[in-house]
Order: sequence, then C-alpha cells, then structure tokens
Amino acid sequence: MSNQNWNNLIIDLPNSHVLQTTEWAEVKREVGWKSYPLTWKNEKGEITAAANILVRTVKPLGIGPKMAIGYIPRGPMLDWSDASLRQQVFSELEQFTSDNGLIFLKIDPDLELGRGIPGSEQAEEYVLGKLVTDELTQRKWRYSVEQIQFKNTAVLDLTGTEEDWLKRMKQKARYNLRLAQRSGVSIRLANDSELSALYHLYAQTASRDHFIIREEAYYLEVWRRFISAGMADALIAEVDGQLVAGVMLFHFGKRAWYLYGMSSPLHREKMPNNLLQWEAMRLASSKGCEVYDLWGAPDVFDESDSMFGVFRFKDGLGAAVIRTAGAWDFRVKPFLYFIYHQVLPRFLNFTRFLRRGKLQQEVR
Repeated sequence: MSNQNWNNLIIDLPNSHVLQTTEWAEVKREVGWKSYPLTWKNEKGEITAAANILVRTVKPLGIGPKMAIGYIPRGPMLDWSDASLRQQVFSELEQFTSDNGLIFLKIDPDLELGRGIPGSEQAEEYVLGKLVTDELTQRKWRYSVEQIQFKNTAVLDLTGTEEDWLKRMKQKARYNLRLAQRSGVSIRLANDSELSALYHLYAQTASRDHFIIREEAYYLEVWRRFISAGMADALIAEVDGQLVAGVMLFHFGKRAWYLYGMSSPLHREKMPNNLLQWEAMRLASSKGCEVYDLWGAPDVFDESDSMFGVFRFKDGLGAAVIRTAGAWDFRVKPFLYFIYHQVLPRFLNFTRFLRRGKLQQEVR
C-alpha cells in the first residue's frame, strides 16, 4: 500500500494521528521496526477503524533469546462509543499478538478520560473512557509501566478568528506576544540547510532541561521526511538575524502537533517563544487544522511535576487539558514480559547516562 493510499484511508477516522501515518512507520523502519497496517470495515465496506502496528525484534543486552514486541503509537483509531467495533478490534489485536509470537502488544490510543485540571471547576470526567479501560482490564490488558507518549496533553482551539484566540489567552501571554512583536523578533520558515542548526539548538535545550534525545541523523530524517511529504514545517524565531528558537509543526487532517521545540537563553526577555507559537497557530490554521496539540501536560498538576513550568506557558496560550487513558499492554509471554521490563530498563538507564555525557560534550 502506498503512503498516500494509507494516509487517505485513515485521515478521516476519529482521532487520526500523525504517528499512525506511513511516514512515521518509515522513520521507525530505519531504526528496526516493521509496519503492519490493519483496517476494519463495516457492512458497507467502509473503513471504520485502523491501526498501523509497529513490530520490533530485540535481544536484551545483546544476549539471550530474541524478543518480538508490538506497539501502536496513538492508536488504534476508531469511534470508541461503538461497543461492537471496539470488541472486534480488541479481539483481532489480541489474535495478532499471539499469531506473530509477540511478547506483548502496546496500544496508546487517544482515548479521553476527561478534560481540565483534576479538582478544578472546569474538570470533566468521561464515562466512556472509564468503561473502555474497565473492558481492557477484563480482557487481561494491563496499564503499562512504560508510557511512551505523554498521557496528558494541552490543546489549542483554532476555530474562530484570531481575535477569538487572543481572548482565550491569559492576559500575561497576550502581553508577551505584543512585547515580542514590538521587540524585533521575526518568524520565518527554515530551509533545509538550517535543520542541522535547529538540531544543535534542540541538543542545547535537552541538555539545559535534562531530557534525552537521539543522534542528529534521526531527527533530520524525521523532519525531512515529513516536510517533503507536506506534513510538517520548521519555524524559526530570530533576533537581529540570530536563531533563538524553533518549532517543528506537524499537521495531518484537521489537527496539528508541536512535537519538537528548541530555544536559546539568548534574548529570552523579548519573549520569542510567544510569537513563535502564535505564528505556528496561524500556519496550522492555514493548513485547515482546527486543533493544535501542544504535546504534553503534567501527570500531576503542581510544581512537583517537572513539566509544570512548561505547562504554565501552554496554559497561558489558552490551551485546554486533555487526560487520556495512556498506554496499555496485552501480554502473551508473561515471563519474557517481566524480563523486558525489569532487566532491559536497567541497561537502558546506563546507556542513557552515557548518552547524556556525550550530549553535554556536543553542545559545549
């Protein structure tokens, strides 16, 4: 199946996601994953659900038996209120896991449990989300100890006019936006030759904010593949011609995502990130997007969570909190599942420690 054919099949499904596109599967193929796209049809032959399953064979610590694992990033995609359909999808995913000899299959759907910060007046709980997770538990799925994507996120509503967007922002965010506009911050699309500079700025951001990233070649492959497919744009903020911040804006269907962001401590007083996100909103809207997913919100909504500072910035932009069910695993081989989640993480923690040291050397 061609890239465009698969993407056209899923683009109008509920919660269609950029991480379910063929382009993402191709990126992951470069690092050892194989793609198995599945669809489900109704009696009229219309596709009502889909999942692009990624499968990888690993050998922990380089020794021992090979372990095949499966993962559906931000999927499966379906109308979760259709009880018959979701039971069919669960059954066939479980069968796929057994038939292909996987240790386990991880799903990571955009299944909402609620909206708003828990305990706030705006908080809402969704009965359907609780119903589906209860069904997963009954079917012997388990909430995963390994959450790959952010369980919670914050989204901006891009419907209405730009004046409507401004009204949804906090007063301080509006002030910072106008400050950036007055202070000589300029925003433009980056060209291909500037992607390496964006990676270097991303590495600086990772070192400063203490998160781990991959080597440059991986990100350049992701960015170039999606840009060439017309599904991403690189935006940069400059002050007097100097790169100070960047955003990789992904878009698919009526939704956009802020998957990668990078910034410099230089000229922070001019608030370049506020103007950068404003222009990302405008660009996403011009692509037909109605929602801009700012990609990540805290698990705990107070200062004890490392993401809380970033969340306050997103909250200032007028973002609404979405709380999802997170990742769930269907185990077929419990012993190997235990080895995978107990032995391998210790090894990976060590390699990440080594990677952090190398990253710090790269950005000096």
